[in-house]
Amino acid sequence: MTDMATALKGKPIYPRIHIEGNDKVSYAVSCRHCTDPICVKSCIAGAISKSDGVVRVDKNKCVGCLTCVLVCPYGSLAPDESGVMQKCELCLQNTCGEPACVKGCPNRAIVYEERGEYE
Repeated sequence: MTDMATALKGKPIYPRIHIEGNDKVSYAVSCRHCTDPICVKSCIAGAISKSDGVVRVDKNKCVGCLTCVLVCPYGSLAPDESGVMQKCELCLQNTCGEPACVKGCPNRAIVYEERGEYE
């Protein structure tokens, strides 16, 4: 095992992007940053918002009710270790200029591109 795998063995991991599929086909499930996100409308605590085209979760406001999980048509929200919602936020806090999953994908299967608004 690599050092990272050894360090993480037996520890719960809470990814912001989930992989779905079977042994033949798999795909990443991540936030689509919808034009009119239903998760924002359904959040009873006002913890989910959208600005500059990015849907974000304010962890200080989230009450962990899971309503957003139920309404998201893409299954992109999940609780972290403390029960607060988390999701892909396009790595806005990093300085590499693109999401970390894109930069770190060994097969270059993940791309990030600006697209026009669509529903």
